[in-house]
Amino acid sequence: MATKVFGLIGYPLGHSFSKKYFTQKFADENIGNCEYHLFPIEGIDQLTAVLSANPNLAGLNVTIPYKEQVLAYLDESELPAGLNACNCIAIKDGKLIGYNTDVTGFLNSFKQHLQPHHTKALVLGAGGAAKAVLNALDSLNISYQLAGRRQTVPGQILFEDITPALLEEYKVVINCTPVGTFPNIDEAPLLPYEAVTSQHYFFDLVYNPEVTKFLQLAKEKGAVIQNGYDMLVGQAEEAWRIWNS
Repeated sequence: MATKVFGLIGYPLGHSFSKKYFTQKFADENIGNCEYHLFPIEGIDQLTAVLSANPNLAGLNVTIPYKEQVLAYLDESELPAGLNACNCIAIKDGKLIGYNTDVTGFLNSFKQHLQPHHTKALVLGAGGAAKAVLNALDSLNISYQLAGRRQTVPGQILFEDITPALLEEYKVVINCTPVGTFPNIDEAPLLPYEAVTSQHYFFDLVYNPEVTKFLQLAKEKGAVIQNGYDMLVGQAEEAWRIWNS
């Protein structure tokens, strides 16, 4: 039986969760004839070369910075309505079918600590991961405000516009930026952390380190915190389900 190849496209791919996770999964569950590879491509146009060099490729995960750029390469889309970000591709009969498993992964992880007073969210960042988070928040009827270091989408405010009063109003804060990721563990989004209370819920899509400075500063004020590890496991398992369906 031919070896099925799965992999991850993105750039750079120094600290890949997916390769470690799937390699371990294949070993733990005695899944033979499956391999998982990293494909660090410096431009999305290199995807074509990856596909032709790997005829046994059955599925791909997509990470920064290609979750939106990859849409132009899809033959079919199973993305939720209005969500223009793809982090999972199934390859069937030479066709690339796009999915977003970040939504499922985020929802299942995020809901664990959700309280009735968590009705408004500040979403930091506006990239592909943020788009999945917004889709999930819509499904939960949680209103949100986007914020970033610079304005990249309409209606987005800047970090310096986040006042203590605004933070008091938005009891959920979700970091969708890579700020604070190893090795830059001393960095955190610029927020008035002094306004954080035990009513707040801080969620960081970063999982390495386990407790980022963003989460640590919120925890010190009594906030509920959650990192991105469960979300990553959830999206990986959803991708595996899609690839094998």
